[in-house]
Amino acid sequence: MAAAIKCRYCGEFLNRPVKSPAQNPEQKDAEKAEPLFEASPSMWVLTPSFLKTAILLAVMYFLAFWPVNKLLTDFKLSANAIALTEKYRTIIGISIIAAALLILFCKIIKLKSIRYRITTDRVEWARGIFAKQIDNIDMFRVIDLRLSRSFSDSLVGIGTVVLTTTDKSDPEFRFEKVHRPRQLYDTIKKASLDADSKRGVVHLE
Repeated sequence: MAAAIKCRYCGEFLNRPVKSPAQNPEQKDAEKAEPLFEASPSMWVLTPSFLKTAILLAVMYFLAFWPVNKLLTDFKLSANAIALTEKYRTIIGISIIAAALLILFCKIIKLKSIRYRITTDRVEWARGIFAKQIDNIDMFRVIDLRLSRSFSDSLVGIGTVVLTTTDKSDPEFRFEKVHRPRQLYDTIKKASLDADSKRGVVHLE
């Protein structure tokens, strides 16, 4: 009957809302694992290293290939010393240039191996070239966060987000020179507030 409340055959109440089909556990895990934000430090972090390497390359190129016979003579070096310098200065200069470029390349690879990943539950970061190391901070442990951008950072669209946490391993964690810093800031702010509300966490000043 249209006015019936309970089915006399199965005993189910008819006025309860219809349950939606059960979600596949794999789909739940996939949704839960879906990151809110992913990023790596910008190459602008290595600006000082690029400048130092450029200066070193210029100096080494000058010492290795520029005619310096007159300069060596002005220092009143012996003929043997001048000949020895002329013989090995190119090899030494090229070796130093190669070493400087190799060090810079290693710094770039190491920087780009760092990966930040933000989910609803935690902040994760992975680093390492050959052996990966992954750490995380639970979102409810985030007490405060701040965003800092210099004038040059604003010009190239990067910034640094600093987290203050109750995590003993990382009481202050920095997202150094990342792109879309404002989006990262807003994402962590919302996720931390949601985590605090879900767990009933109150941070005392």
